[in-house]
Amino acid sequence: MMAMGLESWKGVLAILILPPVPFLVMVLVGARLMFSRRLLAWCLIVLGCAAVWLSSSAALGKLMRQTVHPVPPALPATRMAELRQAGDGVPRTAIVVLGAGQRELSPEYGVSNLTPLSIERLRYAMWLARETRLPVAFSGGVGYDGRSGASEAETAQRIAEREFRQPLRWTEDRSRDTFENGMLTAELLKAEGIQRIVLVTHDFHMRRAVRAFERGAARAGIALQIQPAPVGLTPLYEWEWQDFLPSRNGAHDAHLMLHEWFGYLAGA
Repeated sequence: MMAMGLESWKGVLAILILPPVPFLVMVLVGARLMFSRRLLAWCLIVLGCAAVWLSSSAALGKLMRQTVHPVPPALPATRMAELRQAGDGVPRTAIVVLGAGQRELSPEYGVSNLTPLSIERLRYAMWLARETRLPVAFSGGVGYDGRSGASEAETAQRIAEREFRQPLRWTEDRSRDTFENGMLTAELLKAEGIQRIVLVTHDFHMRRAVRAFERGAARAGIALQIQPAPVGLTPLYEWEWQDFLPSRNGAHDAHLMLHEWFGYLAGA
């Protein structure tokens, strides 16, 4: 495994530790023990089924946002006003948006395209740029699979120019994950004299992204100020009984939150 590089196994490891695989294994182990250790078997089966149910509901994501993996609030209006002032003259502040993957080919367009998560981040960054007149950097390479073709940053540049009519100032196209987003982008911005960034990524990803840029800035030897600007925030309404029912959106959100939490704990 180490000979092939740990990075090449990241996808496999994610499948093994994220729902529903570990909970299904729990149920299967319980079934196997049914004939020898019945009490333990039933505990594993019930616990596994309950975990599958909870990880498919909106309740888990909502609970994690309030406890073990808190997310930052939306960019406040007072900070927006400050950023507008920073955009005048020669800015030392830049908007940095992190990629979240791309489709190598979208047949309807005939070219590569960003994933919905990446598009949502890019759209918000373009909106911030129009509101503040700050330059925008996009960070995203080709991932660990090493496929050929355009990098994610190149695809983002094309979309920014053609669809948002607002080109990116900088593109970082070598990073493969959040850690490298921070390392490589910090080096790029150091050469440009940038002292503060407005970091755009999804709420569930922001905690890990901020840490990556703090590490990147330390390695680059710059005192980089980081202003989180999360996108895709989920309003924390009052708890409702529907939160505990399995749903497609609930399962998707729970998976994202668990993925980021495990990634943060692992130092990725």
